[in-house]
Amino acid sequence: MLILRAGMALMALMPPLPAGAVQAQGAPAVEAASAPTGNISSTRDTVVSDSARRLYERSRTQLLQIRTLLKTQDSQASVGSGFVVSEAGHVITNYHVVSQYALEPDRYRLRYASTEGASGELELLDFDVRRDLALLRVKGYRADAALKFRPQQQALSKGDRLYSMGNPHDVAFAVVEGNYNGLVDRSMDPLIYYSGAINAGMSGGPVVDEEGRVTGVNVSAMILAQQMSFLVPATYAESLLARSRDAQPITRPAWGRVSEQLLRYQDELVTRFLAQPWRMVSQQRYQLPVPQEEFMRCWGRGTGADAKGLQFQRSQCRMEHALFVSGEMQTGYLDMAHEVYDGAKLGALRFSRQYAASFRNEALGQADRHRTAPFCRENFVQRDGLPLRAVACMRAYRKLGGLYDLTVLVTTVDASTQGALGRFDAKGVSFDNALKLTSHYLEGFAWSKPQ
Repeated sequence: MLILRAGMALMALMPPLPAGAVQAQGAPAVEAASAPTGNISSTRDTVVSDSARRLYERSRTQLLQIRTLLKTQDSQASVGSGFVVSEAGHVITNYHVVSQYALEPDRYRLRYASTEGASGELELLDFDVRRDLALLRVKGYRADAALKFRPQQQALSKGDRLYSMGNPHDVAFAVVEGNYNGLVDRSMDPLIYYSGAINAGMSGGPVVDEEGRVTGVNVSAMILAQQMSFLVPATYAESLLARSRDAQPITRPAWGRVSEQLLRYQDELVTRFLAQPWRMVSQQRYQLPVPQEEFMRCWGRGTGADAKGLQFQRSQCRMEHALFVSGEMQTGYLDMAHEVYDGAKLGALRFSRQYAASFRNEALGQADRHRTAPFCRENFVQRDGLPLRAVACMRAYRKLGGLYDLTVLVTTVDASTQGALGRFDAKGVSFDNALKLTSHYLEGFAWSKPQ
């Protein structure tokens, strides 16, 4: 699945990303005088209904475009959307819309543009990386009205009409009609499946019900799909407002705060994952670790029975939601795969060459500006008599203290023309949890039948 955050630049990123803030590529900032007007707009081939017009007119004064500008000039680095949620000028948007400022406040600044063409400065009060939310406040601003949240006890039903608002592609404020289709299956955290066309630049905008109450926040859309978009449930935005409305503005790089949130998240993720027993999936010779699909999805493929040369079966399981840290870094997810090889048609020598090459070709990463080079340990282990060659590697995050990327490679070494290769990746876990995951993964390998 390929998902784009509705507030970030149109980039093909994996795993699933936000419907992102539009990131400028050297384009000048829009001057206040030429800021987007309050005229209602619709996406291509979409007819705006009377209900959409009514709700937009009712909500338009609470809609904002959120702009990240370079500190020393008016050039835009990114733009997204947001909405006013208190008369004191509190504003909800996505974390990924303001992540550049959160991590580099000495380099960037935040401003807003209203549907009326007004503009001003914004303060960042708090953010929730896990839910991809941020709480801002307009400096020296008091609103005449604010959008209200739909009461949590009033659950939505599939098919209920919803209306998404924002400023797509930095063109004009828009309203998009769609439907509530429940929560996304196999997701670590609740995520609303919205059948509406959310576009880049709409990240952080509100999605309201027929009474104009906020039910969700625009966050992401699936690329190469028709009207498949995703929303953060409004309850998390309401909670962020309640706990941080009186917080002091963030004026220093927030890497430490991001680390704290990611450490809490990974601890819950690993605990839930380790509590799930491996599914009993056996090949002709080997039993391999395949996870439950509580918050992961699995796919498989293989060669036909009549194929010549090396035959294989492949299975891959991964979480389809990653946590956004910056435009260059996503973390907080698990990914695993295994391949089973049959080289009887090749012979022992040719099979050995290809089998060894498959193991060597696994990329382990290298040092970059965000992570250190991998530190690896290799060993030969026995799993109930099944001999395995195992390599465990860890890469430390340079600015996210206490977090690592783990890679475990495992290959069987018991036959001349048969074998299995497995790989497990955990992004953004603590050292202790990396050890637990490594042990858990190795325990999933065994003979299909007692030898």
